[in-house]
Amino acid sequence: MPLRSTAGSGKVPRGPVHHPLFARYYARFSVAAETGIGLGALRHRLLAGLSGRVIEIGAGNGLNFAHYPVTVSEVVAIEPERLLRQLAVEAAMRSEVPVPVDVAPGVAEALPVKSEAFDAVVLSLVLCGVRDVSRALGEARRVLRPGGEVRFLEHGVGGGPAMRFTQRALDRTVWPALAGGCRTARDPIAALRDAGFELGPYRRLLLPEKGPRLPVSYCVLGSAWRPLQPEKEPQPEKVPGPEQAPGAS
Repeated sequence: MPLRSTAGSGKVPRGPVHHPLFARYYARFSVAAETGIGLGALRHRLLAGLSGRVIEIGAGNGLNFAHYPVTVSEVVAIEPERLLRQLAVEAAMRSEVPVPVDVAPGVAEALPVKSEAFDAVVLSLVLCGVRDVSRALGEARRVLRPGGEVRFLEHGVGGGPAMRFTQRALDRTVWPALAGGCRTARDPIAALRDAGFELGPYRRLLLPEKGPRLPVSYCVLGSAWRPLQPEKEPQPEKVPGPEQAPGAS
């Protein structure tokens, strides 16, 4: 994959998000999960059929890069964590898919790109870890052209009452500190709907498909769109003055 990276070949500067211990763990776990729990196949389904300019928010260590179809003209990959961003640069350099990629620092809540500049937005296991989901999705909508598509693969709230209680308890206590700010009980579908996206088909699934159910096992894979026309804001009702009163002469 041709590389156009703000990181260049030198040292990657420290970004606004810094979780070095979690980043090392995630880098190892995610590589093992590609085949171990079938995450690589899900990445392929996530990105199949995309075209044009794509922005990937929270690119991590760049494991999506090898799955982009050749119909994509460019990928701008935003990753705030320094170690993961360096690994993303290396992943782009190793990939044999001929799609240009630009790995750049930045956070989901303030994307360093122009408005309506992209044909598609990719959200891959990122909404669980952003500080402000509403603001991040507002930014995703800003940079997406009207009619543009969002592809998402996220984990979130799921299971029965006991599991949901466990997820909420973890989010209030140790989990965010251990997992780089991750929350297990967020609802990506509701968040996309609240942000004004039109939901397309989506599928709920479990990772791993077989085996123990974990707080991070409940995933959803699907698509959404930015509406072609902006929603009309309700207009305040006009109250007629005395000179406009019905029946006045």
